Amino acid sequence: MSVHLLLSAGRGPQECAWALARLLQRLEAEATRRKLRTHRAQTVPGDRPGTYRSVLIRIIGADAEAFAASWTGTLCWQAPSPYRTGIGRKNWYVIAQPCQVDTPHTTFTESDVNIVACRTGGPGGQHRNKASTAVRATHRPTGMVVVVDTERQFSLNRRIAMRLLRERLEQGDDAAERAVTTDRWHIHDDLVRGNPTRVERPR
Repeated sequence: MSVHLLLSAGRGPQECAWALARLLQRLEAEATRRKLRTHRAQTVPGDRPGTYRSVLIRIIGADAEAFAASWTGTLCWQAPSPYRTGIGRKNWYVIAQPCQVDTPHTTFTESDVNIVACRTGGPGGQHRNKASTAVRATHRPTGMVVVVDTERQFSLNRRIAMRLLRERLEQGDDAAERAVTTDRWHIHDDLVRGNPTRVERPR
């Protein structure tokens, strides 16, 4: 089992990017102790060396889901700023949320399509009504339906119907992938400072 967890400093100051790097190290160390593997799938560096604005980490192992849940929510790194002396603030917040990374792609095979000949009207309709040259194609796994009657030959309409189904399924997959990416970016704006679910400090 594997879970992707997105850690983000949101729109916080540079200390939040520093805090994210510290929290990430703490998370990875704890995961190792619990016999879990981690992989940094994507990183966005901060302005300072060794800091991160966001990190997408993959957690792998039998206990991955429960472990990710223990690190989900607003995280707080409690320590003085390493960049600005004399400020009283010691709490730096990061958000961590599980997120979907991959969307399943629909595999198109012609054997999954039901083809039915039907009759339509319109220009040239007399010939087509007699011959039932129009095609109604249904993709069984998704329920998507197209009707094609642009050609006078059944075989040509069938070929067009298959192409249209394939194109529309690909468009649906692309839209789903864009939605997942958009949802992931919304996490960056969900950071709530205060009332953290977890507080970590330097040891």
